[in-house]
Amino acid sequence: MPKLKTHKGAKHRFHITGGGKILRTKCGKSHFRRRKAPRVKRLYDELILTSSIDKKRIRKLLPYG
Repeated sequence: MPKLKTHKGAKHRFHITGGGKILRTKCGKSHFRRRKAPRVKRLYDELILTSSIDKKRIRKLLPYG
């Protein structure tokens, strides 16, 4: 069985926890950030869980995650 290659774009965008959950950042984090409220800017700093629909697709991109 040959080695599988990790998708480099997915490697930078997703983080896999020790329990196997896949975390991602929110979109729109940098565009027009100065005009957003401080509360909204803090919410952009959090990592959130990916939807269950996307998990299978991301697992294929990150085989050794």
